[in-house]
Amino acid sequence: MDAIIELRKLAKRKIKTIVLPEYEDQRTIEAARIIKQESLANPLVLTPDLIDKHELERYIQQYYEMYKSKDIDLATVKKLFSNSLYYAAMMTREGKADGLVAGAIHTTSDVARACIRCIGLEQRFTIASSCFVMVVPNCQYGDSGTFIFADCGVIPDPNARQLSCIALTAAELAAKVLDLTPKVAFLSYSTKGSAKTKSAEKIAEALVLLKEQSPNILADGELQADAAIVPEVAQIKCPDSPINGEANVLIFPNLEAGNIGYKLVQRLSGCRAIGPLFLGLNKPASDLSRGCFVDDIIDSVAITAIRAQ
Repeated sequence: MDAIIELRKLAKRKIKTIVLPEYEDQRTIEAARIIKQESLANPLVLTPDLIDKHELERYIQQYYEMYKSKDIDLATVKKLFSNSLYYAAMMTREGKADGLVAGAIHTTSDVARACIRCIGLEQRFTIASSCFVMVVPNCQYGDSGTFIFADCGVIPDPNARQLSCIALTAAELAAKVLDLTPKVAFLSYSTKGSAKTKSAEKIAEALVLLKEQSPNILADGELQADAAIVPEVAQIKCPDSPINGEANVLIFPNLEAGNIGYKLVQRLSGCRAIGPLFLGLNKPASDLSRGCFVDDIIDSVAITAIRAQ
């Protein structure tokens, strides 16, 4: 797939250190070997011998100081840091690694929690979310088969402001990392008021908020999926749409729809689904599906390295 080849080329431009805390996972070890061999990044597999005891104690104390007002005790923090995931996230926070990739043996909620709490939120945003880069073979839609799907991993039922934030961060990733002109569609079972529901109203409000944040962005909603990505359908259902059925950034109304949507597309089309990539954090971090393959880890590291550039 040309988009995957291009991503791997881009990762080589400036080698970044990406920490991989799941040292006991054989897929991770094999992926790290290939990444190093192909000079995609400097993969740091965080084996126990690489964990500095003094740094560990410092990280524990630092984390405790950050969150003690939320009734967390030192014993609980020490238990969290018995998992190398938190050590890796603190390394990334401090710049000792340029990015983090995990999730081969951890749940998305575990990885997200460590990254949000340790790496922290970018100042412009009040939430963290996630997206997938979807590369669909032999596809005329999107950007020659390349899409961003968001949010498919973090926020269960986003409100209008959260949806607008998800859309903005996903669009920025499309532009900065994939070098695409983002065309954002807020997806629904309704197109432009064809159904009068609170869900459709929420999506329409999210579009207004996005336009307030970024007036020049190409975006529309609410749109049914076919009206979003098929120009012929768009001409019938929403002929005045600024994206004209050419959306490449698809914003799902909730986590349920997003997760189902990306997995259906992945399995039925044989597409590559890279992610979830966390959005809205101070440093780049990516999750993995626990059913991931070695190539999935390689591509997540590559795109995390590009984001770190």
